[in-house]
Amino acid sequence: MKRAALYLRVSQDSQTTENQRLVLMEVAQRLGWEVVHVFEDAGISGAKGRDKRPGFDALMKAITRGEIQIAAAWSVDRLGRSLQDLVSFLADIQAKNCDLYLHQQAVDTSTPSGKMLYQLSAVFAEFERELIKTRINAGLDRARAKGVRLGRPAIPPIDLDKVRTALARGGSIRVVAKATGFSTATVQRVKRTMTDTLAA
Repeated sequence: MKRAALYLRVSQDSQTTENQRLVLMEVAQRLGWEVVHVFEDAGISGAKGRDKRPGFDALMKAITRGEIQIAAAWSVDRLGRSLQDLVSFLADIQAKNCDLYLHQQAVDTSTPSGKMLYQLSAVFAEFERELIKTRINAGLDRARAKGVRLGRPAIPPIDLDKVRTALARGGSIRVVAKATGFSTATVQRVKRTMTDTLAA
C-alpha cells in the first residue's frame, strides 16, 4: 500500500477545498493508497513561492523525510502557475522517489504513460524558456534599432563634478556619497578615474 499525501489549495478565502478532498480521497481508496497526510493552503495564490504557502512547504518537507510515496493534487494549477514550476517540482520529488498524481490532467507518474508525460513536460518547459529568451532578445534588438538607450541612464557630468570637488577636498568615499546623494560605488568609481588621470 502506497503512502500518499493530498495537497489542497484554493485562491480565495470564500472558496473551499472540500470538493478536492472528497475526490482525492475517493481516488486514494480506489487505487489502494494509504493517506498519511493532507496539506492545505486556503486563500493562497499559486503564484506565491513556497515560503508563502505553508501547506506546500510542509508537503515538500514530508517528501524530503521519505514519509510519502505519492503526492496527489486536484490539478496542475494547484501546485504552481507555470510549466517550469511543475517540472521543477516533479524533478525535486522524483529525486526523493515520490510520484505525482494530478486528477484533472489524469497524470500519474507511477505509471509508464505518466512517466512519459513527465519527460514531455520537461521538454516543453525547456522550449518555453527558449521562447521567452528569444522574445526578450528580439525586443531588446528592436529597442536598440529605434535608438532606445538600454540600461541605467547616464549621470550628467555636472553632477559628477560635485563628487570630484568633494573628493579633491579630501572627503572620504562614504562622506562624499552621503553629501552628494550618490552611491558609494559611484563615488569609488569617480575616485578611481581621478587617480588614473593623475597617474597618467
